[in-house]
Amino acid sequence: MRTSKRYLPPAVGLLLLSSLIACSPAEEQREASVPAGPVPEGLEGFYSQRLDWGECEPFASDAMSRQAFAGEGLECARLSVPLSYDDPGGTTISVGVLRNRASDEDGRIGSLVMNPGGPGASGMAAAAQLSGSVDGTELGEKFDLVGFDPRGIGASEPSIECLTDAEMDADRADTSAMDGVDDVADAEADARQFANRCAERTEHGEQMLANLGSRDVVRDMDVLRSTLGDEKLSYLGYSYGTRIGYTYAETFPRNVRAMILDGAVDPEQDMLDSLVAQGEGFGNTFDKFVEWCVAREDCALGTDAATAVQRYQDLVRPLVDQPATLADGRVLSFEDATTGTVAALYSQQIWPTLNQALGALANGDGSMMMALADMYYERGPDGTYSTTQEALVAVRCVDDPPVSDQGEIERAQADYYEAAEFLDPGLPPSSARDACAFWPVEHTSEPRLPDVEGVPPALVVSTTDDPATPYEAGVNLAKAMGGRLLTYEGAQHTAFLSVGNRCVDEAGTDYLVDGELPPEGTRCR
Repeated sequence: MRTSKRYLPPAVGLLLLSSLIACSPAEEQREASVPAGPVPEGLEGFYSQRLDWGECEPFASDAMSRQAFAGEGLECARLSVPLSYDDPGGTTISVGVLRNRASDEDGRIGSLVMNPGGPGASGMAAAAQLSGSVDGTELGEKFDLVGFDPRGIGASEPSIECLTDAEMDADRADTSAMDGVDDVADAEADARQFANRCAERTEHGEQMLANLGSRDVVRDMDVLRSTLGDEKLSYLGYSYGTRIGYTYAETFPRNVRAMILDGAVDPEQDMLDSLVAQGEGFGNTFDKFVEWCVAREDCALGTDAATAVQRYQDLVRPLVDQPATLADGRVLSFEDATTGTVAALYSQQIWPTLNQALGALANGDGSMMMALADMYYERGPDGTYSTTQEALVAVRCVDDPPVSDQGEIERAQADYYEAAEFLDPGLPPSSARDACAFWPVEHTSEPRLPDVEGVPPALVVSTTDDPATPYEAGVNLAKAMGGRLLTYEGAQHTAFLSVGNRCVDEAGTDYLVDGELPPEGTRCR
C-alpha cells in the first residue's frame, strides 16, 4: 500500500509461482454437491452453479499472472455473479477462481478462501504463491487453498480499465503535480480525467464502478462458498483483505466458520486518518532500516543514523526538478524513487536490495530503484501493467466517502510528511483533491466498527513494525471482532505463511484446523 500523487492507499505486491491441472472424475463428484449452506432468495441459480475447473493458463491477464499460473498442481474456473445484486436477473459478470486441492481427500475439512488485499491485488496469484508454502503441511492436507480475483480485478471479467500502459508510464514520469500549491488546478484536472477514463474505458461503465466495492465482493464470496461445497466459510485475509473479511462477517454472520485477519485495516479510519497512520508506519520502518543499514560497512546512507534521512533526501529530492534518465530511455522520478523505497520496506528480506539500489543511485544509476518501483506497480518486463493500481483507486473510491475539504487534505499531507520525513519532497503540502472527489458514482460503504454479534472469534495477526498497516489497527480490529490478537514482533507487512515464523504459522494452523485460539497475549518472535 502506497500513497502517490493521487493519495492512493496501500497495495500489496507479490512475486508468484503457480501451475495447471485438469479435472478428474473424483473432482467432478465433489463439485456436484452444491449449493451448500444458506441460499438468499432469488439467487438460487448462482448458488447452485457448478464450477468448471481446468487449466489456469487461459486466465492470465498480464506478464505476472502468466508466470504465476505456469506451475504445477493448480486449477482454475469462472464464477458467474450478478453485476448488481439489486437486479440478479440482469447483466452477469465473472469472477476468476484458482484452487490448490487438499492432499488428504479423506481428512479434508473444506476450502480456505484467501484474499491478499490491495485493494486490487490478485487473489488467484496470491493463492498460487501460497500453495508452495502449504504443500506438505497440515494446512495443505486439510484444506483446498482457494484464491479469487475480486470483481473487476485481474482475471475477473470485465476488468477495470483506466490508463493504457503508455499513459501509466507517462503518469509515473510526470513531475507537474510535485510543484506545490500553484498547480492544484492542474492536479485536480488530472484526477478528474482519471476518474472519467475509468468510467469510459471499463465495460458497463458507471454501473460496473458502482458495484465494485467490498459490499458486493463479499456477496460474490458467499456465492463462491456455496459452489465450493462449504456450508460455512474459512477465510484468510491479508491487509485490505481484512476489510473484506470483517465485511463478510457482518453481512453473513451465520456463514462464518473461521477467519484469520493479518495486517489489519482499522475499520474506523477514513482515508485521511489511514494516510497519516500509514505515514507513521513507513517512517517507523524506515528508521528500522536505517538502524540495520548504518551497522554495515557498505551502507549507502553512511554510518550515522542521525544524518541518514538527510542523506536519503540528498539522493532523491533532486529528482523532483530533474528526473534521472536511465539507459533504456525511461526516467526515474521522485515518486518512482520513493515508491521503490516504500516497496522494499514491506519486507526485511528486500532491505539489502534497497541498500544496493540507493548506492547505485548515489553513483548515478537509478535502474535498481526503478526495478523496485516496477515491482510495486506490477510492470512486466514487456512494459505491460496489471490493473492493480487502477482497481485500487476504483475500489477505495466506492468503499469510502470522498474527501473534499482541501484544508483537511493539506493538513493530512503535512502530518504524513512529518511522520515519514524521508518521503517529504521539500515542497509545500498540496490541497489538491484526488480522483475519489470526482468519482462518477456514489460510495457504498464507510468506515465504522463492524457489527459481528454471533460470529465465531477471529484470529487477528498484527506485526509490531508493520509499515503499511500499523500494529494498533490489529489491536483495534481484534477488539471489534471479539477475537484473539496474535502479535508478531518484526518489521514486515503481514506474517502468517509469509515469513517462515513457526510460532505464527502453527498458531494459525491450529486455529483453522481445530478452532483452537492461541493463549491471550501470545507474542511470536
